Formats: sequence, C-alpha cells, structure tokens
Amino acid sequence: MSTPQLSPAQPVLRMAGITKEFAGVRALSGVGLDLYPGEVHALMGENGAGKSTLIKVLTGVHEAEAGTVTLEGVPVRFAGPLQAQQAGISTVYQEVNLCPNLSVAENIFLGREPRRLGRIVWSELRRRARDLLSGLDLEIDVRAPLDTLPLALQQMVAIARAVDIRAKVLILDEPTSSLDREEVAQLFTVIRRLRGEGVAILFVTHFLDQVYDVSDRITVLRDGRLVGEYRTAHLPQIELVSAMLGQELGELTDRGRGDRERPAGTPFAEAHGLGRKGAIAPFDLVVRPGEVLGLAGLLGAGRSEIARLLAGADRADTGSLTVDGRTTNLRSPRAAIRRGIAFCSENRRSEGIIPDLTVRENIVLALQAARGWVRALPARRTEELVAHWIAALHIHPADPEAVVRNLSGGNQQKVLLARWLITEPRLLILDEPTRGIDIGAKAEIQRLVAALAADGMAVVHVSAELEEVLSLSDTVAVLRDRELVATLPNTAELTLDQLMETIATGGTH
Repeated sequence: MSTPQLSPAQPVLRMAGITKEFAGVRALSGVGLDLYPGEVHALMGENGAGKSTLIKVLTGVHEAEAGTVTLEGVPVRFAGPLQAQQAGISTVYQEVNLCPNLSVAENIFLGREPRRLGRIVWSELRRRARDLLSGLDLEIDVRAPLDTLPLALQQMVAIARAVDIRAKVLILDEPTSSLDREEVAQLFTVIRRLRGEGVAILFVTHFLDQVYDVSDRITVLRDGRLVGEYRTAHLPQIELVSAMLGQELGELTDRGRGDRERPAGTPFAEAHGLGRKGAIAPFDLVVRPGEVLGLAGLLGAGRSEIARLLAGADRADTGSLTVDGRTTNLRSPRAAIRRGIAFCSENRRSEGIIPDLTVRENIVLALQAARGWVRALPARRTEELVAHWIAALHIHPADPEAVVRNLSGGNQQKVLLARWLITEPRLLILDEPTRGIDIGAKAEIQRLVAALAADGMAVVHVSAELEEVLSLSDTVAVLRDRELVATLPNTAELTLDQLMETIATGGTH
C-alpha cells in the first residue's frame, strides 16, 4: 500500500478517541492529539493527567480500549516501542532508558550496528558516533561506558540516538529535567533544526518558559481528558496554568515564606571541613531546627554531593559532622536515620521507590528497616500511618495497595516523602523534590516544606530552580565548581540577580 501524500494542513500523526483503563480506573477518556510536520507540539498537564499513558499507547507499550492512531494517513497499531521506532516514531524518556554498561557509541547504534560478514565493524561504529555527536556540538568520548557520564550527558546521548534514527515523529518526554541552561539551549538548537527539516516533535515538560521558548502548539490534558489545543502565541501563561489545574492560580502565585522570623538557636547539624575527594571541597555548614537551608548552584556544582554527605549516603574523607551536639561518623543512611536524618534522593527511580511494591509497602519501608525485620510493625498501626500520609499528602489514587510503578511521577515523589516523614525525622534532606513534577504537585510539596520548618524541623532543600530556592529558604548556600562559595541569609535584599551573580563569580565581586 502506498503512503498518501500529506498536505501542509494534514497531521503526520493523529490520535482520536483514545481511552485507556487500569484495573477499572480510567487513565484516558476519549483523548485526541494531532502532530503536524515541522512543528513542536507541547503536551501539558499535571502528573496523573494522562501524558505518559498517551505516549505509551502511541508507542505500543499499552493497548487502548478505544480510539485510533494514524501515521501519514494510514491506521497503525504498534506491538511495542521497537515497532513504533521502525515506523518512524522515536521516544526519549525523562529517565535515561539506555544500557549503562555499554559504551556511548554502542548505545547510539544499539540494534543498528554497522556489520561486515556478520561482525560489528567497531571502527565504523565509533566513527559514526563521533560524527553524529560532533554535528550536535557534543564532545563525548564515544568509547566511554555510559554510566561513567553525568546524567545530563547520558540524556544527550539518548537524544543523539533518537536524532540518528531519522524519525518522522520525535517524542521528548521531559528531556530537559537533568540539563543545565547551556545544555537546554543546545537541545533547543537541535529541536529547531529538526523542526526545520519537517520532523513533528512532541515535547513534554513542566518548565513553562521552555514551552513558550520552543513550541508552536500546546495540548492540555487534565484527569485523563482533553482540555484543549492552543496556539502557543495565543495562550498566556496564566491561562495555561489555569487550564492544567482546572482552577485559578490563587494561592499558587504566592508560594514564598513571607516575613517569618529567621531561625536561631542551637544548630541541629554542623559540618566542619567536611568533604570528599573528587566530589566536594571541604566545607563548613550549619543547619538549625526550623530552618530551610537551600543549596543553589549550576548542574554539577556540588549540591547533591553535600546532601549525600549530610545523609550518610556517601562517606566523607575529610572533616567532621556534629549532630545534635555530638560528633558523629555517618557510615550509612541507616546510621543517619538513627540520628534523626532522612534523605530523599534526586533519582527516585534507582534510589527511591521500589516500583513493584505497593504504596503501603513503600511508605513503611524506612520505618520498618529502622525497627529491624524481626520487629514487624503492627498491622493496625501500619494501616493508620499509611492512611494518614496518603490523605495528608493527597496521594492519588488514594489506594494503599496500588502498585507504585503505576503512579505518576508527582505521586511517586509524595510516596517517598511519606516514607521519610513517617519516621519523624529532625532533619529532612530533599534533593530536587520537585524535579519533573507538575505545578500543582510542586506547589503542594513547597507548602509542605514550609509547614515542616514552621513546626521546627530542619530542612536541607536542593533545587536547580533558583526561584524555588529563594521562595522557600531561610539561608542559601551557594556552590560553584564543587565548592561552597557563599552562605547568604535570605532577606528581602537578596534578589535573583544577586544570587545568579554569586553563582557566576563565586562571590568574589
């Protein structure tokens, strides 16, 4: 069968009436989506709105109960992502979905390696990989194992692989969540080039500014239903957010902590010359009860490295840490838990949720581990605690027996928060708790952080979004090139421009 010729007014991909259910819960209800050649189409909505489910239906991960998909005018139904890719639909996911033990070159051409007499031609494989990356202005050792690269470069390798497949439709699912500003700009250069070559690009993100920077059209989903499709240039940001939430912004437009008096008194934790060779230079830091200490800096500046040392996830090789007035050596996260320290890692997939366990099992995991496996939590107490935190954090669906892998990213993040809050920590360390989640869930978590500090908990908060750091923090610790360069009280005089200048100059001007 010949492929129909498309006019500029015809979509290259059309999804119509897509309906999908999971265990009787409707995730999508009659959703439609049109992607046109040479356009960047943003797919927006809160976590749980149905964005990921729609992509998985399109690429054959899930089979819809109703609806149709047509590619270049021809009805299609894919048995899986590989078949979708072979048809010209390539996807880059939020979490890097490559093989960490293989080299950069092997990952780029996995399944498409150049061969001669049935054997891979390694020199040709590496040459092609170098040429492809050079064309994207990326300097990466193509022989290096993928897992030796920073997360941002792993993401760029995934994008390079998708670009090389010559897709008719390129789906980018939160591609910028691990990239710094320069890398985002570099990615957008690639996106615009592909758009100019006629590729239809579906762009899923929670960064509103990025949507308006690169997209031509926006589709909004809410609660598994289509809210509407809009020209980006004709949709003000406040109207987009209202469409996503189904309500006016109201309290979400004022998320700051106001004029609350800055905490004082005896510190809960003090770092003196604490450091780890190759990770973070020795630093001094004080965290007080009732204080939100924000860690600010560019990607790779050392924010996560400080968080991991304070949480016992990594061991320091210099300096000392005093917790509650006593010098301590945190050899593991379990030791930190015993001292009242809880840690939510930025990588919720590999260091957070246990995807095949239920919400209930994930929530009680840390508390049960602290008690020891021979002292099981009483069933009634478990039920009460889990029900309390599901309600308090508005975890959806509110089903303790739901398998966590089926929850949206924002709700998975809330499950992780519940896991640590149930242990009643005195210091809560949050590494990028709002990365990759929607604006509504982000606002809920931000309000929760402020409320916990107001109740006397010490909080260390890591965020790549400087506006978020300023809105939540009492004190801002600024990092640059894996060194703590300044600790600034977050007074009314501290502006975003001043914070950015400190990051840029290291506080030397």
